[in-house]
Amino acid sequence: MRLNQDQLGSEGESPPGPAAFGAFYRRHIQTVMRLVVRRVTDPHLAADLTADIFVAALDSAHTYDPSRGSEIAWLHGIARHVLLAERRRAARDTQTLGEIAGRRLLDSDDLARMEERIDAERQTREALAAMRSLPESERAVLELVVIDQLTVTEAAAALGLRSVAARVRLHRARRKLQHVVSLDSPLHPVEGQA
Repeated sequence: MRLNQDQLGSEGESPPGPAAFGAFYRRHIQTVMRLVVRRVTDPHLAADLTADIFVAALDSAHTYDPSRGSEIAWLHGIARHVLLAERRRAARDTQTLGEIAGRRLLDSDDLARMEERIDAERQTREALAAMRSLPESERAVLELVVIDQLTVTEAAAALGLRSVAARVRLHRARRKLQHVVSLDSPLHPVEGQA
């Protein structure tokens, strides 16, 4: 579904075209930044990936179909592709020069805020480290539901799965990690969150 270039999309509508992208960006920037800093410790890379996610969303706004899920589920799906692409790039190119080339400069206030966010998400990164033993299909659902706090239905939409398949994968992942992660970790949310 394409959106008229002059419309401002609101939650539940198609993501906006370039003329209204600012409102879409403001609506979702905090969610996307939290998603990124849970997975990345370098503030420069976190800022770049956040920008890359919104550029990818703008480029693919015409593909958004509200009948398949909410804006946030769609955006999480895009973020997941951007983050996976970054992991592949980093695995291929471990040279420091390659990492520095893509960074843009942050002023000291931006850098301090990004470092605060990274520190605040330390426990979540530790939980993610424990999740590395899971198959990718189970880990993806667990990350979206427990860490990014999407509903199972939204996570299923972001991953292109049926809700039942997502629920099965979530159950398997939690069962496998029950001995590894303490009950007060983010992998065991308060009842009703997942």
